[in-house]
Amino acid sequence: MTQAQGLLLAKADDSLDAARLLHGEGHYGFAASRAYYTMFYVAEAFLLGKGMTFSKHSAVHAAFGEHFVKTGIVPLEFHRHLIHGMEVRHTADYGEARDVTLNDSAEQIAHAQKFLELAIAHLGATPPAPPIHNDEP
Repeated sequence: MTQAQGLLLAKADDSLDAARLLHGEGHYGFAASRAYYTMFYVAEAFLLGKGMTFSKHSAVHAAFGEHFVKTGIVPLEFHRHLIHGMEVRHTADYGEARDVTLNDSAEQIAHAQKFLELAIAHLGATPPAPPIHNDEP
């Protein structure tokens, strides 16, 4: 795993932690959105391992499907979870308040957890978090 991939996986891990916290506080749309970003960062880390970066989410989805799902490296369900995760995120971000339910949020968090587990199996463990520095004077 490269340093850049490790940083993406650390970001994915932090995003999943945030999703769980938001879910626990009843902020299901925001939790689902963070869960989607966990999956997205993992997909980016996979692609980065092949030297590929993209500026659009749809391009990341397409390349992840082409280079990892169609080749059999990653099961098809992960591509489906990524695409559906973005749909739920759009509902959360642009739909009516409270359109994303507790069950929607929990499902997205479970998928995000599977994405992190997939990354660990294929790319290695996420790097340890750096110490938190308090920059207050």
